[in-house]
Amino acid sequence: MFEVAVVGATGYAGGEVLRLLTAHPGVRVRTVTAGASAGSTLGEHHPHLHSLAHLVVSPSTVENLLGHDVVFFALPHGASGELTAQLEAAGFDGVAIDCGADHRLTSAAAWEQWYGGTYPGAWTYGMPELLHAGEATAKEQRAALRATKRVAVPGCNVTAITLAFQPLLDLIDPAALTAVLAVGYSGAGKALKPHLTAAEALGQLAPYAVGGAHRHVPEIEQNLAVAGAKRPRISFTPVLAPVSRGILATCTAPTTASTEQLHAAASAAYASEELITVLPPGQWPSTAPVVGTGRAVIGVGLDERAGRAVAICAIDNLGKGTASAGIQCMNLTTGQSESTGVPLIGVAP
Repeated sequence: MFEVAVVGATGYAGGEVLRLLTAHPGVRVRTVTAGASAGSTLGEHHPHLHSLAHLVVSPSTVENLLGHDVVFFALPHGASGELTAQLEAAGFDGVAIDCGADHRLTSAAAWEQWYGGTYPGAWTYGMPELLHAGEATAKEQRAALRATKRVAVPGCNVTAITLAFQPLLDLIDPAALTAVLAVGYSGAGKALKPHLTAAEALGQLAPYAVGGAHRHVPEIEQNLAVAGAKRPRISFTPVLAPVSRGILATCTAPTTASTEQLHAAASAAYASEELITVLPPGQWPSTAPVVGTGRAVIGVGLDERAGRAVAICAIDNLGKGTASAGIQCMNLTTGQSESTGVPLIGVAP
């Protein structure tokens, strides 16, 4: 049994990591930590986690994290880098998995431009299905994850867009990519803000970070470059939708390929992927079937009149978009079966 600590345990991402860990046969949650909520019990924040409700939330200090086999960080961007640096300096030899943004970008200049502050450094990128240029399957990324103890889990929007576009890169123009995402409100975090209250959110669709302002843009382009795109450029617009969970990413790009060619490329890339389903031609995904799971469902087609490939990807932003991706990576770094503890069946209706 691997002993696990979760930092930022009282937030949405931390709660989802804990939910999945409670059903994982190879781990035991020993410690939960947070900032302002330290001293309370976990059950006060996540009453659905009844088996862990008795745990007292500890302060997020290095002393409370040393001695664990695995530590998950579920913190806002800019919050984990300092703590992970302290943990490294203290000689932590376990697996560290950051569900935040601090260790995703491989370029210090990109970090400074999009996030600011001290560059925390890049860790092994936590998308097991990320294709490398020329690969038919994602062998190289999985090999890197099996060999590391430091993992940066991708952004949720990044995951949906990367999975939609990467198998099609030889058939589309990567310099003219567009993506419009409907995103559930849990993606905005648990902190109370006026525009996130029910009175403001219910019955409304609200775009944000419009005009290339979203911090996930460099990460998306970084991934597509790894997958073989030369100078990829994306126009990405997220839209808050009045649901708790889910991302529906509609991704388009210029193409001269046929529907059959586009669908064949996506199907071949993901044929061996347990957690990714490519729907038959003419079928399109929706978010409800993937809520609560670690799956991604993709539909691929052609807007013939406009000459654009269309790829739509549905994920749970807290599942495949965050926590279940972290569990996948933990399994790879600790020598367990990759999908152990990753929910595959959704809840309906």
